[in-house]
Amino acid sequence: MKTLRLLTALALGGGLALPGYWYLNRARWLPDTDITSVAMAAQPTPLYYRDPGGAPFWSAGPKKDERGRDYLPVYDDDQAVRAGPKPQQAASSRKILYYRNPMGLPDTSPLPKKDPMGMDYVPVYEGDDTDDGTVKLSPGKIQRTGVKSEPVERRSIRISVKAPGTIQLDERRVSVIAMRAESFVQKVADVTTGTRVKAGQPLMEIYSSAVASAAAEYLATISSKTVGGVEIYGRGSRQRLINLDVPEPVIAEMEKTRTALVTIRWSAPRDGVVLERNAIEGMRANPGDVLFRIADTSVVWALADVAERDLGNIAVGQSVAVRARSFPGRIFAGQIAVVYPQVNRDTRTVRVRIELANPDAILLPDMYVDADIDTADSAPVLVVPDSSVLDTGSRQAVLVDKGEGRFEPREVKLGRRGGGYIEVRDGLTDGEAVVTSANFLIDAESNLKAALKGFGEAASRATDAGPGHATGDHR
Repeated sequence: MKTLRLLTALALGGGLALPGYWYLNRARWLPDTDITSVAMAAQPTPLYYRDPGGAPFWSAGPKKDERGRDYLPVYDDDQAVRAGPKPQQAASSRKILYYRNPMGLPDTSPLPKKDPMGMDYVPVYEGDDTDDGTVKLSPGKIQRTGVKSEPVERRSIRISVKAPGTIQLDERRVSVIAMRAESFVQKVADVTTGTRVKAGQPLMEIYSSAVASAAAEYLATISSKTVGGVEIYGRGSRQRLINLDVPEPVIAEMEKTRTALVTIRWSAPRDGVVLERNAIEGMRANPGDVLFRIADTSVVWALADVAERDLGNIAVGQSVAVRARSFPGRIFAGQIAVVYPQVNRDTRTVRVRIELANPDAILLPDMYVDADIDTADSAPVLVVPDSSVLDTGSRQAVLVDKGEGRFEPREVKLGRRGGGYIEVRDGLTDGEAVVTSANFLIDAESNLKAALKGFGEAASRATDAGPGHATGDHR
């Protein structure tokens, strides 16, 4: 009987002890798969897997390369922080302000929740939500989005204004030979249209009764010794010959030989090319008839039509590179001499005059040319690259790199543009750095942050008002 009681007590005692022993040593009896799943749950979920050798190859799941090496997992930085070795300590040191929608929608909640797809809302910590107007990105996100920054610098803005034009003669270098009295052409030199002539080269011989009369009177005056006031009268007779446009060498020859010439030799007044020849031997020339027209083409004009929008960048004295379409490999250097004070109402252009040296006379009148006007200002100004400006039409802004992953949107006032740079007249100072790549992504992050902050404040107000007014919490 005693033996039966002892066995019963041992059985009852063992039964009571076994559950406690199993509870303390349950980890030893768990299957290997359960232990592995518990360990994996503590690790963050990789975003993707990259090639272990650094090659530009990626995979959505685990994979091996050609050499049998495992692809390396790449984690989200925020996820890695939340899945650190001491999550309770990290959570206790940072206060959660609210939870935002994991898909970026403007939906927040003061309490943890899931979206309709079963994804957990992302907590927003107190350190991540600052009131200084900056946007904070993690180093991993900066690297993945390709954010690049450049320091603000001073340089000369080079704006190249292009305008089409044509070659025209210099109006000051054109001479016309016309008779001032009725004349007859006795002889014409071997000169035709297009012939190049030198100053003083004979062109024709003419006879004019008015010129002959004035010459005889002048010779009689300077040869007489009995007429009082010969010098004064002689000067008047000489002036009459000048008024009849008798060449100065002819008058000098008459004074030297004291002989009146029957025919007067007319010569070229300047070096140039004969643009027009109307003189024919034996013809009668009335006063005002143009017999020859000669132009000096060593200097010509390029008349270019500049668009009205570029008029503010044009000024007299600016250098211009002119390219003739007939000589594509050659550049003619010149300067703006005149900006015409009139806008063409049909083409909305302003004409400018460019003076060009033409020593070999290859630039011909009415030839098409393209003018490249250099409007660079010698004074350096504060500039930023074109890609750094966020322009909405009514607002221009840049993202200032404050360091440590913080970026500040800042409104700026812009000036001239050219050469890939934009002048900044207000909003930036020397030494600051601006984002030149992926700035649109940061701007979107800034707008999302502002929206979430507004929803977060609304959620806080709703929570203070009552438990049933939490913004975004409809479960």
